[in-house]
Amino acid sequence: MTSQNPNLKDLSDAGVSVWLDDLSRDRIESGNLAELVATRSVVGVTTNPTIFQGALSKGHAYDGQLRELAARGADVEETIRVVTTDDVRAACDILLPVYEASNWVDGRVSIEVDPRLAFDAEKTVEQAAELWKTVDRPNLLIKIPATEPGLLAIAKVIQQGISVNVTLIFSVERYRQVMAAYLQGVNNAKVAGRDVGKIFSVASFFVSRVDSEIDKRLEAVGTPEALALRGKAGIANAQLAYEAYREVFCGGKHGSTYTHLSHAGATRQRPLWASTGTKNPEFSDTLYVTELVAPNTVNTMPEKTMEAFADHGAVRGDVVTGTAARAQEVFDKLAAVGVDLPDVFALLEREGVEKFEVSWNELLEATAAELQKTAAG
Repeated sequence: MTSQNPNLKDLSDAGVSVWLDDLSRDRIESGNLAELVATRSVVGVTTNPTIFQGALSKGHAYDGQLRELAARGADVEETIRVVTTDDVRAACDILLPVYEASNWVDGRVSIEVDPRLAFDAEKTVEQAAELWKTVDRPNLLIKIPATEPGLLAIAKVIQQGISVNVTLIFSVERYRQVMAAYLQGVNNAKVAGRDVGKIFSVASFFVSRVDSEIDKRLEAVGTPEALALRGKAGIANAQLAYEAYREVFCGGKHGSTYTHLSHAGATRQRPLWASTGTKNPEFSDTLYVTELVAPNTVNTMPEKTMEAFADHGAVRGDVVTGTAARAQEVFDKLAAVGVDLPDVFALLEREGVEKFEVSWNELLEATAAELQKTAAG
């Protein structure tokens, strides 16, 4: 008889959906993913090019499928598409009971469009539709980066009735644009006669990367005032994002569009805390979980962070609602010591896309080498 870990159950009971930021064929076939659902309150899975690159480069779980694909003459792009969509489809099937029990809110698995399309709205829309059709599961989310062209793609994809995980959000300003794109897409879907109650979305707001970049700049400034702000920007940024979410989706001052659409069954686009593994060893290894507990949120965690929280994490209730004024003070102090926040967020977005492109290219190269080896075989 299995039971849920009490710390992660407390987190779930506080309104935080626990999603695993990892996927591999081994994890699926060994029963590990199902075990995490049963014992770690896991109700979703996120993937990205880096995760797939890591999965394919380790072990032999994909060898048989790669041999079959090589034998039928599949090229590298087709091979990656088949392998990744097969993994995501299998994960969707494992999480289908969660999807049904949560009234379609959770039990979600994300797959990302090719990161090389991050600045091409038209091709992003095209590939999102292809992935949606290929995986063919209702609990799929298509990940689209929140670049400026991505915003246009998000609205168009949602208009088609496709559920979306918007990724690589770093600033509250961009997050507001993401929420607007979601609502525009839902409204257009409604006008087109679609059932908007079946369209779901999360907005992935990155946390630890913000601290990593800003702390580097604070250390370069080097004053006591600057150094005292280390480790505070990522949480403050997320707190401001949650306030923006409440203003739009929880009856706040910018909520008129959602209120109107909610009468047609539209769902809230939930904030998702991403990049929640602690990168600075001086910080608590559960920092970006403990300090971001709030209702109607998702926290997607690397397994290491999840296990740390299972071991010694603590839930103190909703610690985010009502913190916006304090968070703004942190941002005011950052600006006062010379941190150029718009530059930070622009840099992080560029680097985020570039990192995924690098991983995608490594995935292409590794897959090409495996296919070549198999063909020579």
